[in-house]
Amino acid sequence: MAGPTNDNIQDKLLDHTYDGIQEYDNPMPRWWLLTFAGTIIFSVIYVMNIGPVGNGKGRIADYEASMAAYAKAHPAPTGGDMNADQLLALAKDHEQLEEGQETYTAYCASCHAPDGGGLIGPNLADAYWLHGGAITDIYNTVTNGVLEKGMPPWGKTLKPAQLAAVVAYVSTLQGTTPANPKAPQGNPVTP
Repeated sequence: MAGPTNDNIQDKLLDHTYDGIQEYDNPMPRWWLLTFAGTIIFSVIYVMNIGPVGNGKGRIADYEASMAAYAKAHPAPTGGDMNADQLLALAKDHEQLEEGQETYTAYCASCHAPDGGGLIGPNLADAYWLHGGAITDIYNTVTNGVLEKGMPPWGKTLKPAQLAAVVAYVSTLQGTTPANPKAPQGNPVTP
């Protein structure tokens, strides 16, 4: 097999020179150019990932399906998580009350006072309640919060066990005598 002839080399030399050097036209192989074009086309389809193109229904649909699966596996806490009997049983458990008191001191005492007498938030020791004084009402209030009154939804911050323990602890504050109680707010709760 013979090498390239002088005529073939002259055909591939470009017309311009620089410092006495001529540029040789050596195009990329066709298979490389086709592969490069294919990667560009693939990247556009990959970024768009619409409809049945690609793997799945699209990245937005995949995201929404993932979020729905997570929400199903980790439901947001609501008042239905604990019933009155379970909460009242926790109110009789000394260890749960200690955990509830720790949580209350860390998260609740700044607004309701360490003894439950009320500061920014209402008095928790009297018989008057703004959002219901039944133990399930307290659980709903603590879990879902009352944003218009400034109380955050603690169900998004605290673990379910902490929620239940702090509600059990708050229920034991009713009837106590705080050092400096806030004036009654809300409706009286009958035993």
